Amino acid sequence: MANLKEIRNSIASVTSTRQITSAMKMVSAAKLRKSQDAVIKMRPYANKMQEVLAEVCGNLDSASENTFIKQREIKKVLLLVVTSNRGLCGAFNSGLVRNALQYAHENYPSQFEAGKVHFYCFGKKGYDFLNLRNFKIIGYDNQLFNNLKYLNAAKFAEEIIAKFAANEYDRIDLIYNRFKNAAVQIITTEQFLPIPIQKPDSKKGSRKFYFFEPNEEEIINTLIPKTLKTQLFKSLLDSFASEQGARMTAMHKATDNATVLINHLKLTYNKARQAAITNEILEIVSGANALKS
Repeated sequence: MANLKEIRNSIASVTSTRQITSAMKMVSAAKLRKSQDAVIKMRPYANKMQEVLAEVCGNLDSASENTFIKQREIKKVLLLVVTSNRGLCGAFNSGLVRNALQYAHENYPSQFEAGKVHFYCFGKKGYDFLNLRNFKIIGYDNQLFNNLKYLNAAKFAEEIIAKFAANEYDRIDLIYNRFKNAAVQIITTEQFLPIPIQKPDSKKGSRKFYFFEPNEEEIINTLIPKTLKTQLFKSLLDSFASEQGARMTAMHKATDNATVLINHLKLTYNKARQAAITNEILEIVSGANALKS
């Protein structure tokens, strides 16, 4: 059994750790409320923009020839991986990056084996994981989450769109954690480029007719980049809210575990102290009996 000093030091150490995890939990809870409100407000707008674009393009025969809509033979793939800059949030980062690698291996096996699946990392943790394993990373940013605004996200979206327009990549997918609640984050994969379109069902008579002003080509060319920028920004908001939820949950569990451990150490300390007192009493009694005899 450990001596009393070692147990006291352990109790003090775990108590200090519990104070840190409790403080981190409260900080994450405050950030979660703000980021959750932002993503909830953003989702309907982003989803509706994607829906409108997909529907309009699906009803136009000429839209299929657009650079950002036309399906190509997939030779090179770019995966946009969204993680966090900091840890202490459970399996938030490791789970997503491993899922991204599994997704690439299952959906683009030949490209993956040939080293033609590249990565663009948002967040330090994803970059560190992939860079350590020598995967091709063409872009990296760890400052975006410090000032997460639409204009900042739009700059990165423009860079990615330009790479696709220049035929550097034939398929671009977005992988991130979608926020559901503080305890649940859903790893989500979305096709970023080329833009998926919805073909109308002629049997159901669902084809819609639109009048365009000034013309359909100009409207689509304006709508496409705006929709893609909004999609990326929404994904970043989702990931940031998910990160705060994951960290709050992890720190809550860590605080509870620290409390359990402290109670166990205190019980052990009391048992050790009681045993030490009993031994001292026995030594005194034995000494007194020895003097009498």
